[in-house]
Amino acid sequence: MLSLIKFLKVNFKTILWLMAAAIVMSWFIWRGCCNKISLLFWIWTLTACIWIALWLGNAYVSQSLDRIYSWYTDPLKRLGVGLVGMFVYTIGAVYSIIYFYRIVLGFEVGDQLEGTFISTISITLVITMFMTSRTFFANWRKASVDAERAKKESVTAQYESLKSQVNPHFLFNSLNALTNLVYEDQDKAAKFIKQLSEVYRYVLETRTKEVVNLAVELQFLESYFFLQKIRFGENLRIENKLDGVTSMIAPLALQLLVENAIKHNEVSTNHPLMIRLYQQGDSIIVENSLQKKVSLEEDSNGIGIDNIKKRYQFLAKQEVLVLETVDSFTVKLPIIEVDNE
Repeated sequence: MLSLIKFLKVNFKTILWLMAAAIVMSWFIWRGCCNKISLLFWIWTLTACIWIALWLGNAYVSQSLDRIYSWYTDPLKRLGVGLVGMFVYTIGAVYSIIYFYRIVLGFEVGDQLEGTFISTISITLVITMFMTSRTFFANWRKASVDAERAKKESVTAQYESLKSQVNPHFLFNSLNALTNLVYEDQDKAAKFIKQLSEVYRYVLETRTKEVVNLAVELQFLESYFFLQKIRFGENLRIENKLDGVTSMIAPLALQLLVENAIKHNEVSTNHPLMIRLYQQGDSIIVENSLQKKVSLEEDSNGIGIDNIKKRYQFLAKQEVLVLETVDSFTVKLPIIEVDNE
């Protein structure tokens, strides 16, 4: 009710213009048929009511439907519901006003006048369909542009992630760990090489994908975490409670968040780094203990969380939330429904 009152206040000037237009239309069309000013007045009020109901009513219906069905995520459903809703509203509004005048006010609408209103309904429906279709195609085009931009950002992120994997720091640390393993534990060294190859294979395979299954991402994360575990040992701990959670996820999102945690926090015997992965409501939570480094060993390439936020603007209805407290750093990724097709 309050939204309706607000809507009427915003469109008050429009209502006045519609009433003025109804006066002009009634005068020029019906002055020859009406021998009494009172009859012309009734026709004017009836015409004004219909004009206001059709113009503002359809606009209000459209705005109400926009809050329920998004042009961005469900364009076809919004188009269909919009056309049906406006068709039903237009027919219902016009005949409700006509019968209100006839039954309640005792003003009989003649066949000629009722025929004019049928023409008005037809014109209104044509205009409504045109405006709705135009809005549909405009939003469809915008969605296509946003999708293309999201693809570009996704590919860029994965390319940057690939570069981060092969940068001198990561490569040096991996080869150094491998060199030590060769002398200490050949079986573990062989596993290290296999996991390293799995990391690169996954990055290359998902470079053109917008989303992947969470289970696949977690399998990749195990390979990545194995490499980091060789480097940091028990000083780096991960608690994964996402097994069994059904969701799609942006490729490399979890890896980027884990990498971000390792890069920006101290990982030592005195300050072991704990990373937790779990579900909370409709979000996937990545939380790490906060023990910031005084200075970073590696330069931040700036893609991490900012890029994940940009990708999720297209992939999910909710935004990515970042929360920082004295003891923890938390990122909430919206759950993306699995496409079963």
